[in-house]
Amino acid sequence: MCRLAELDILLPRKAGYGEWVTATLQAHAVRRQKRTFFMEITENAELVGRLLDVMEQDILPMTEQGVARGNKIFGGALMRKSDLSLVMAQTNNEMENPLWHGEVHLLKCFYESPISRNESTKDMIFLSTHEPCTMCMSAIAWAGFDNFFYFFSHQDSRDSFSIPHDLKMLKEVFGLEPGGYNHDNAFWHGRGIFGIIASLPDDQAQPLLDQAQRIRARYADLSNAYQSSKDDNVIPLN
Repeated sequence: MCRLAELDILLPRKAGYGEWVTATLQAHAVRRQKRTFFMEITENAELVGRLLDVMEQDILPMTEQGVARGNKIFGGALMRKSDLSLVMAQTNNEMENPLWHGEVHLLKCFYESPISRNESTKDMIFLSTHEPCTMCMSAIAWAGFDNFFYFFSHQDSRDSFSIPHDLKMLKEVFGLEPGGYNHDNAFWHGRGIFGIIASLPDDQAQPLLDQAQRIRARYADLSNAYQSSKDDNVIPLN
């Protein structure tokens, strides 16, 4: 970065140039202060337990209400990396707008809330109940997140919940097979929760698997409710 003396040589002298240089140096200093490294996320039992708690206690109650209104079963949450505390949870709202997938609706609500002025996306964890579709993956990147964690896979969405559109979009638009996108790229790292559980010692993994089974059962009930009523909704890809 140029010091004031260097700028004095490089810039032509004109009225007010000193004030301009001072303002420029101050602006550079502010930008330099904001260039902090992304906070690391430790993938351990504590993280998984907290992700599951947020799904069970915060996202699922909202999703139950959303499904009752005709929406799909997908949802998401934002959590602080520093202490795993919840910033915001949301659920799918495609009955209002077919673009309001769980993740995109979450981002919409986040940026409409005053809390977005005090929270930086680079300091947050993005939790998605289901592996994000291509639109949601892009939205996560455009919003500046460097991560997302998901519970259900694309294959689960197709096979367990009869919603095949994510995999079909990957294949038809991008020519990719299931899981064929780059999970580690210049924008973010995508992680399946069960992949982390599989890496844990048995005594840590088992309680998490028990909780995960409870969550699966609740989503199975919600899926049945959605499937039984979806013929009456106006969602294009229902």
